[in-house]
Amino acid sequence: MQRDTSQRRAIRRALEDAGRPLGALEVLEASKAQAPGLGIATVYRNIKSLLEAEEIAEVQLPGEPPRYEAAGKDHHHHFRCDKCEKVYELGGACLSNLKASLPRGFRATAHEVLVHGVCAACARK
Repeated sequence: MQRDTSQRRAIRRALEDAGRPLGALEVLEASKAQAPGLGIATVYRNIKSLLEAEEIAEVQLPGEPPRYEAAGKDHHHHFRCDKCEKVYELGGACLSNLKASLPRGFRATAHEVLVHGVCAACARK
């Protein structure tokens, strides 16, 4: 079991407060207010430890480095802004007719939905 250091608490809090998945560099920036001497190696070490402890979850997007979010959330999907490249959580239910869309004889075991577009902040620019 890892010690609960101020750096680890800052990283955990940054992920909880963000309300959206963060990449490692975003975690570093968001954590610096509470842990000013924090470095990227420490962020990666703590991310690995928090993943192993299942306190955070990895969000994989095709062709991109992983992002991380607080664990324990219900199944959800993501929106990626094509301008700022930030990723946001999408609320609401899954596609209700997904099963009906499968070819005959196919059985789905999991699914992912990623919506691309422009976030509200970038749309205003």
